Amino acid sequence: MITTLGLVAHDACKPVLLDWVGAHRERLSALTLFATGTTGRRLMEAYPALAVNALKSGPLGGDQQLGAMICEGRLDALVFFTDPMSPQPHDVDVKALTRLAVLYDIPLALNRASAEAVIRG
Repeated sequence: MITTLGLVAHDACKPVLLDWVGAHRERLSALTLFATGTTGRRLMEAYPALAVNALKSGPLGGDQQLGAMICEGRLDALVFFTDPMSPQPHDVDVKALTRLAVLYDIPLALNRASAEAVIRG
């Protein structure tokens, strides 16, 4: 059962994540949510009633903060909407985070279709 969820989106995918969160506000309001900095701020602006714990920006350590939470067993699932068409200057951090989600066998959603499966699972 998912009680804590990490939310991350590359810049080009933030609108899609915001839309997905809006569609699942009621279910997400029952979870403890963590998001990297910019994603978290955008979520809090769009949905002020939704409690989001904003970490550092991804390139400034937010990805690693989420990774540490995975290692410590404090994150049940990760929704990370990635942009496969744009190079990411912090690609090594992104790979490390997704690697930890796979290694620790937590649900990992990289697009809207897989996020739908995670939230309904």
